[in-house]
Amino acid sequence: MVFREAQKEDIRQIQMVRNSVKENTLSDPGLVTDKDCEEFLFERGKGWVCEIDNQIIGFAIADLKENNIWALFLNPEFENRGIGKKLHDMMMDWYFSQTKEKVWLGTAFGTRAEGFYKKAGWTEAGMHGTKEIKFEMTFENWSDNTKKQINTNGKS
Repeated sequence: MVFREAQKEDIRQIQMVRNSVKENTLSDPGLVTDKDCEEFLFERGKGWVCEIDNQIIGFAIADLKENNIWALFLNPEFENRGIGKKLHDMMMDWYFSQTKEKVWLGTAFGTRAEGFYKKAGWTEAGMHGTKEIKFEMTFENWSDNTKKQINTNGKS
């Protein structure tokens, strides 16, 4: 299993992962274009991928322009292995190394993603549109969560 920064050549596989999910699906896969991915990966922010045998199975993308988590998706066949958490943590560490501005994201109600973000320490902040819950994370909360994880895991 390899975690690394996303490259332009990864976009095709990133799109395949995005369209493989069972929750938070796109009503029309054409709504997120390769050009959109390229813009968020290299102009607005940065992304990371996880690959196994040269096949991307998960990715995360942070947007510095809108202080937003644009994407965090995992091929459903690889859930519950800590891959999403590792991608999340890499992305969040990078985000807060670039800015101390609060970051937000939206996800559908009643999904595994909602539970994931609550467990990761995100705070509910109302609605995003009419069908999503909005979560926020501050630099201070991320720093506190990181310290708690270090203490819980016995690492320094």
